[in-house]
Parts: sequence; C-alpha cells; structure tokens
Amino acid sequence: MSKTNKTIAFTGGGTAGHVFPAFPVIERVRKAGFDVVWIGSRDGMEKALLEQAGIRYFGVPSGKLRRYFSFRNLTDLFRIIAGFFASLRILRREKPLALFSKGGFVTVPPVAAARILKIPSLTHESDVDPGLATRLNLKLGARALVSYEKSLTFLSLKKRMGAVIVGNPARDAIFSGNSAEGRRLAGLAPDDKRPLILVLGGSQGAREVNNLVTGCLDKILPIAAVVHQTGSGNSSRPDSDGYMSRPFFMEELPYFLAAADLAVSRSGAGSVWEFAATGTPAIFIPLRDATRGDQLLNASMADESGMSVTLEKGADDDMLGNLVTELISDPQRRRIMSEAASAYPAREAADRIAAVLMEYAT
Repeated sequence: MSKTNKTIAFTGGGTAGHVFPAFPVIERVRKAGFDVVWIGSRDGMEKALLEQAGIRYFGVPSGKLRRYFSFRNLTDLFRIIAGFFASLRILRREKPLALFSKGGFVTVPPVAAARILKIPSLTHESDVDPGLATRLNLKLGARALVSYEKSLTFLSLKKRMGAVIVGNPARDAIFSGNSAEGRRLAGLAPDDKRPLILVLGGSQGAREVNNLVTGCLDKILPIAAVVHQTGSGNSSRPDSDGYMSRPFFMEELPYFLAAADLAVSRSGAGSVWEFAATGTPAIFIPLRDATRGDQLLNASMADESGMSVTLEKGADDDMLGNLVTELISDPQRRRIMSEAASAYPAREAADRIAAVLMEYAT
C-alpha cells in the first residue's frame, strides 16, 4: 500500500454517540496532513452530521445482527453482504492507510473489507462492555481501543495484549463553554444565585427521564433552575421562571455543561464522558430495557469513581426529587463529585487515539 496517499478512513453510525467522539480525532489527523473519508449507512443520521462538517461521506447498505430470532436477521444478512462489497470498492478506490471504526453495525462490512485488502483497522469502544459490532470487528482483525481498564476483562487474552486504553473523546467544543454565558442562555439574571440543573434525555429523547423530571419539577424549582433537553416530539411543561425546555441543545450545550451544578441524564457513553470533560456531577437514569446492559455498566463505573449517583430501578418522580434536593443542598458533596468526574481522561482521549491511528498510517 503506497503511503503517499495519506488518507485515513473512518466508519461508524446509527447514533450520535458513534459519530461525535470521532470529530476531535478527525481534527487532529487533518492537522497532521491526512485526508479523511467516512463510510456510513445510506439512510443513517450520521450522513447529515458528517457532510455538514465537510467530511467526504460514502454510504453503504447496512444491517443489524440481532441476538434473538428474527426474520429480519435473514434480510439484513443480505444487506451486510452488499455493504461488504460496497466497502471493498470504496477502500480499493480511496486506498486509505488505516481504517478507524467508531461503532455501530455499519462498521462490520468496512472492517471485513479492510482485512481482505490488508488495510490495518482499529475499533474503539466507548462503553465498558464491548458491543456485538465491536466483538465482530475484533474477530476480523481490528485492534481494540477501549475507554476503561475494566473493558480489558471482556476481551480474549490475545486481543487484550494488543489493546490500548485511550478513554472516550469529547468534542473540542465541549471545552469551550463558560458558566456565565450558560446561565445567561438559561434565562438567569447575573444576580440570580439559584443552582442550575441540566437535564438531557439523549439525542432521541428519553420518555422515562422526561416524565420523572416533569413530575418532580414542583419540588425542584423552588431551590434550583432547570434547563431540559426533551428530545424531538416529546412534550414538556411551558417555559417559566427558572425552567426552559427545548427538543435539542446544540451550540448552547457547552455553556450549559459549564454552568450546570448538577446533571440528570441517561448513562450513554457520550453523556458520561461529556460530564467528565466539564466536571459535572450527575444523576444517571440508565436505559435498562431492550439493551445489552451497557448503560448500567457505564453508570456503575461512574458511581464507583464518585462522579455520579444512579437512580435505582423502579424509582418514581418523588424519589428523583428527593435525590436532586439532597445533592443541591450539599455543595461539598457536589465538589467532590466534580473532582472525580474531572479525573476521567476526556481531554487526552482524542490525542491518544490520533497518535495510535497515525502510527498505522505513517
């Protein structure tokens, strides 16, 4: 493979968590003089995000392999095979020096194609427990990059020997917010001393989180202000003094993270590491049903570090309100949680990944 091309291929998709952490890595390899292409699904949400960022995008057919019986496994198998041949054509034409997989089932065909073409590949896992797509990529020869030391225990001995603990990157923009602007955007006057609570329902919204928070607002608002990301299509209370809700926070999010005294959120890897990047104490409400348990493991690791408290299964809005009140009333405890959050290597993760990736491409 000629190394005059200086192209690195990225692949991933399905959720924002399989795209956004790759952005700071892309910025670093571009600064080092590499071109970047991205292989994603034809109909995934990642296409618009990447094209908006000026990244050359190639869509391929993609499917999902489920751990349970479903006729869709059969039809998706043909989509995966088609995705493999499409990836093969793209990689042959673009001739990347390395392939970086950020996650999602769309990554398996490109990693398989890279193996055929003898292009070195790396797969990064954001969660504690590697998902099925990551495990398949490892079987296809990809090198493991993991976010936690504990993740090594889920790998075979051979893969563990080659794995690198790098953390999970947070977007560079996350580090750019400041507290004063965040409070202004939340509608708080400079002399308003109320603590600020940030509620994030995830990129697709989270009905459970929204219902629990809305149910305890009457208990929270006398002692704190709330900014609430509800997700698209989810109802919320009208804005009022100390309360603001929007379907999504985009440019405002870094400022809200900087200003927040406490966050309430799902425990997806992106949320955990963005709170770590900004030292934001958190209450996690993990997605428990219809998952492989990754959010429970993420929340458990965060709790062990001291940065968060996980709301117990079956808790109602009254229990959430009591927990929020307890933490808001204890600044010393929140300070300790913030210090624990800041101990995560969120700032260094993108540099670590880019360094390993560029070793393969130079």
